[in-house]
Amino acid sequence: MDWVETTGKSIDEATSRALAHLGVNKDDAEVEILEEPKTGLFGRVKGEARVRARIRPTGPRPKRTRRSGGGREERSHGGAPRGDKHRGPKSADGAGRKDAGASSAERDGVPKEKKEKSGHGENHPKKAHKDKGTPRVEKSPTKEDTVAEGISLAEQGAIAKEFLVGLLASMGITAEVTVSELDEETVELAVNANPPTELGILVGPRGMTLQALQEVTRTVVQAKSPGRTDRILVDVAQYRERRVAALGRFAQKVAQEVIETNEERALEPMSAADRKAIHDSLSGLDSVVTRSEGEEPRRFVVIAPA
Repeated sequence: MDWVETTGKSIDEATSRALAHLGVNKDDAEVEILEEPKTGLFGRVKGEARVRARIRPTGPRPKRTRRSGGGREERSHGGAPRGDKHRGPKSADGAGRKDAGASSAERDGVPKEKKEKSGHGENHPKKAHKDKGTPRVEKSPTKEDTVAEGISLAEQGAIAKEFLVGLLASMGITAEVTVSELDEETVELAVNANPPTELGILVGPRGMTLQALQEVTRTVVQAKSPGRTDRILVDVAQYRERRVAALGRFAQKVAQEVIETNEERALEPMSAADRKAIHDSLSGLDSVVTRSEGEEPRRFVVIAPA
C-alpha cells in the first residue's frame, strides 16, 4: 500500500490533509506520526507536524490447510467464481414432488389414468381437435422494445445527478457532479471537490456510506422510470478507483505468500465489489486460483495454489 506524507500546524491538521488526499474516513486508514511540532519560548509553536497515512489494507485470515477433493471444483481464474452463482433451493423430499400428481388424483377419489381422460388434461380429444390449425407464434420482446418501455440512459443519469446535487446542497457540501456513460447499460456519477476534505463523510468506513448512497440514488431513478433501469454507479473523490488499486496490490502480495508456502489463504469478508477486484487482479496468474466461500454478508475470497 502506498503511503502519503502530509504536514500541518498540528497533528490533526496534517492528518486531515492526508485523509482528504486519500478520500477515505479516518476509520478506513492507517496514520503514523512522523514528527510533532515543538513548543518554543512563550508557548510559541516551532516547526510543523508531519504524518503519513495509507488506506487500511484488508488483513488475511489465519492460514488454512490446502483443500483436496471436490473443493477444487469451485476455483476459477478470474471473474466471479462458480460458488457465486445462485442456485435455487433443492427440495428436501424429491419423491414427494414426483408423486404430487398421483396424490391429488387419489384424494379426489379418481384413479390417475381416469382423471387424465376426464376432460381436464392436455390430451383430451376435443381440446386437441379445437387447437388444430395455424399455430400462434408469440414474439418475444427484443432488447430495443424493452429499453423503449423505460427512459433512456441519459435521462436516468440526469435524474440521478439532480438528486445528488440536491443532497449535497442540503448537506452544505460544495462539490461537482459529472455524468459518464461507461457502456450501453451503465452510467457513472462522479462527485468531486477541490480540496476533497468534506467528501469523506460520503464514503464512510470501507466505503459503506458510499454503497448506501449508490443504492438510494438507484432507488430514486427507479421510482421515476416506468420501465426497467440500467446500472447506476456512484463514485466520490475517485474512491472506487483507489480502492480497486489498493486491493489489487494487496492481493498480489498474498498470492506471492501462497506460492511460497504452497498453502491457501482466506481473506476477511468483503463486499461483492471488493471480491470482484481480488478475482480480477489475480486472473492473469497461472500459479494461483481464487474462489468465494461463505454466505452474505460474511462471504470471503480464498487464494489457493493452482
